[in-house]
Amino acid sequence: MAPQQSIHALSVLAALLFAAACLPAPAAAGVHLSTLPKALAVTTSAKPGQVLHAGVDSVTVTWSLNTTEPAGAAAAYKNVKVKLCYAPASQKDRGWRNSNDDLSKDKACQFKVTQQAYAAAGGSPGTFPYVVARDVPSGSYYVRAYATDASGTEVAYGQTSPAAAFDVAGITGIHASLKVAAGVFSAFSVAALAFFFVVENRKKNK
Repeated sequence: MAPQQSIHALSVLAALLFAAACLPAPAAAGVHLSTLPKALAVTTSAKPGQVLHAGVDSVTVTWSLNTTEPAGAAAAYKNVKVKLCYAPASQKDRGWRNSNDDLSKDKACQFKVTQQAYAAAGGSPGTFPYVVARDVPSGSYYVRAYATDASGTEVAYGQTSPAAAFDVAGITGIHASLKVAAGVFSAFSVAALAFFFVVENRKKNK
């Protein structure tokens, strides 16, 4: 190979190596729900179809290790994080709420209920009274809990049945007091208009 051809080949190779080095590293795959053991039993105080009002009502969430799990299964559980998830009925035709097996891409469980140390002393269940956050929109919801290891990675989960979801009535931004005030001002405006109409008619008739 001629010297010029060798130099050209080396230049092309160097350019390719430089371009490869500049490419972004592929995103790491997230934890997949289908790979996690369903080791937690999760319940709530809300009944299927019950309506909870955002910012007002509360629901008690309880979690514990499934009785089918072997002794010591929870040894690696350091924390538990509980989330409020859109039920299938509230995901329909709303791509921004869709479930995804890859938890890093999941959009169904958007609302944090609690995150705390996993307490399993004596097999006692964990519990948390959750006041429905004011920013939770109207819809049907179920609850999912993840057990995480020391690094914060999900290693097990449990959830209530999406088919037995409860409902949340979100805040519309229009409070009852505002509606009453609007009604009073409307009535006053009508009365004022009628008064001035009568006054004008009397002036004309004089």
